[in-house]
Amino acid sequence: METFIQHARGLTARIAAQREEQESYGRLAAGQSPLALFITCSDSRVIPSLITGARPGELFELRTAGNAVPVYQEGMAASSEAATIEYAMRVLRVADVIVCGHSHCGAVGARARGEDLTGAPSVRDWLTLQLSDELPGDDGPAVTTAVQRHVCQQLVRLGGYPCVRERLDAGEVQLHGWFYEVHTGSVSVHQPAADAFLPL
Repeated sequence: METFIQHARGLTARIAAQREEQESYGRLAAGQSPLALFITCSDSRVIPSLITGARPGELFELRTAGNAVPVYQEGMAASSEAATIEYAMRVLRVADVIVCGHSHCGAVGARARGEDLTGAPSVRDWLTLQLSDELPGDDGPAVTTAVQRHVCQQLVRLGGYPCVRERLDAGEVQLHGWFYEVHTGSVSVHQPAADAFLPL
């Protein structure tokens, strides 16, 4: 009898939780007001909502190979990356932008090691265009130093976008660099004063 009562209580709790979920999804239909723009790699092991614990509607995401932010240039061709950044800044007006690199990054690792990517020309051309030549080459399989340096470079690039710069100058947005370890789940954050990534 006690087992049945415990089971019934468990079902009741699940039904109540499901009802709350349905109500929260219903509110999403009214529009979005995310807390942050989260820029990260396309890597399937990097799941922003899992890393942050974010609920639906809390993160506006931009995913690119190697979490690369294209350099802003006056009159540059329209791109998905630039459109996403501009929308986050001028329409959604997010208060924070996070660039999250990760350990064992194939894109950064390939560039740092100078791997031959002739069999994947689009990948090769993207990495050549977007990733610096100054990444450390002998960095181990986790490519920690290279990824962290790359994250900092993307923060500098973001500051070159007029829509980001105007909000930075007004004190309306903050930029953050994160490093996620896929093999431990831990996150470290770039601390500009120390120029180091320290545990979150």
